[in-house]
This record gives sequence, structure tokens and C-alpha cells, in this order.
Amino acid sequence: NETKVMEFILIGFSEFPDLQIPLFVFFFLTYLATLTGNVLLMAIIRLHRHLHVPMYFFLSVLSFSETCYTFAVIPKMLVNLIAEEKAISFTGCAVQMFFFIGFGGTNCMLLTAMGYDRCVAICKPLHYKVLMSNRVCSHLVVFAAVTGFTLSLIDTYFIFTLPFCGGKEINHFFCDMAPVIQAACTENNGIETVIFIFCIVVVFGSFSLILLSYLLIFNTILQIPSTEGKRKAFSTCASHLTVVVMHFGCASIIYLRPKSTYSLQEDTLISITYTVVTPLLNPVVYSLRNKDVHLALRKGLGKKL
Repeated sequence: NETKVMEFILIGFSEFPDLQIPLFVFFFLTYLATLTGNVLLMAIIRLHRHLHVPMYFFLSVLSFSETCYTFAVIPKMLVNLIAEEKAISFTGCAVQMFFFIGFGGTNCMLLTAMGYDRCVAICKPLHYKVLMSNRVCSHLVVFAAVTGFTLSLIDTYFIFTLPFCGGKEINHFFCDMAPVIQAACTENNGIETVIFIFCIVVVFGSFSLILLSYLLIFNTILQIPSTEGKRKAFSTCASHLTVVVMHFGCASIIYLRPKSTYSLQEDTLISITYTVVTPLLNPVVYSLRNKDVHLALRKGLGKKL
């Protein structure tokens, strides 16, 4: 007898009953810092005209996307940490997955666009204004969002048309793809293969384009005669490269696995990194390592150089 599932139970942190309150406090403070950092970064870029260039335009869009990305997961996670019933409705689970994958995919492609921007700035400086016009930048952002959410819609549709029966537990703290697929009543290797292919398209495809951009960048930097010129050229890429390594490193470990032996503890720890820590890393890295943002922040706070 099959009974349609109306809700799922998220058991991601249930193995640590004594740490529920400390985890809530830690994640809540981290989430506040993430929201504050990203909103502040967006405001700084908006208010300072010298930051109205493609690199910071992409950065402000990335900050907005990261804010929405965390909003899809963290508030529900915080509620479940202090609630006795750690449930999420069937529809709520589908909606959470759709926005999480959508904004996650959009972030991957925004980072790719930022890599392309740095490549054009260093390799083709005389053609930069033409190749990275406002229209081109807007089209790149629209393409990133449309592609990310289209792939998300397809993934979510395939996963939530699987048969779910009875009361089902999800071995995670949010509705991620692999745990939800495992909660289905049937083995669906075909579905898992389709999902894996989409993940390769977004994660590996985006990373490959970023890698190509940096190969061209490094080739151009090596041709610069002065050491100071090389240092300045590379410094414009350092912040972006740091965020890329963190973002794609975690995403590759989780999603580029054809058939993983799912481990609740290991995957939960890695998932905390890319849902909680990485979104905070973006404003921190660009605020501390980027001189333009740092200067604008100091001016905004009324400090003198």
C-alpha cells in the first residue's frame, strides 16, 4: 500500500542533541554576518561611482545571489535546530531545492563571467570597454540566471516525480538532491545519471571556462617585463581566485560523484561549508583584499586615509 508523502523529516543535526543550541547561536551569528557583509558590499558598490565597472557589477549581483542562496536554506535550518518537529512539507522541500540549486548554479556562472571579465581586462585591455559594455554584462547576468534556474527546474521536476511513500526521513539539514533521491521508494539509477550530467554541465563546465580564462591570464602576465607589473596584474585576480577555489572545491566534492556511498556526517560537514561559510567568504575576501572596496568602505565610515 502506497501512501503519498505530505512532509519529510530533516535529521541532519539530530545526532548532536546537546549541540542544538550552540549550533543555532553559531549559525545565526554567521548568517547575520553574511547578510550584513553582502548588503554592505552591494550598498558600497551602488553608492560609489568609481566602482561602477563590470567587475564590481558582477560582484554586486553575486552578493545578491549569495544572499538569496542562503535565505533558501539557513532560516529553515535555524528553526529546525530549536524546534522539536524538524519537518518540511513536500511542496516546501521542492521549493527549497529549486531555489537552492537555481541560485547555486547562477553563482557558478557568475563566477565564470567574473573570470572572463578579468581575462579581457588583462589580455585585451584596449578592447575592454567594447567587449565588456553594459549591454554585454547585463546579457551575461541574464544568461547565468536563466540557465541556472532552467537546470534547477529540470532537476527538481525529475526528483519530485519519483515515488515517495510513507513517512520519510531525509539524512540532511535541507532538501539537497542526493538525500531526497535516497528517500524515494525505488532505486532510480537513471534519474541519478541525469542529475549527475546536469551537475557536470554547471559545475565542471563553469570551472573549465574559469580555468581557461586563467591560463590566458597567466600567459599574458608572464609576458609583462616588470615584476611590479606582474604583481599588479595578478592582484586584480587574487580575490576572485580565492572565492573560486572555495566555491568549486566544495561543489565538486558533493556533486561530481556518479554514485557515492552517502555519509551523513561527512556530507553534512561539507554542506555547512558551502551553505554557511562560503557565502560569508565572498564579502570578507573582497572587502579585505580589494583596495577599491576597502577605500570605499573607509570613506563610507567617515575615516580618513
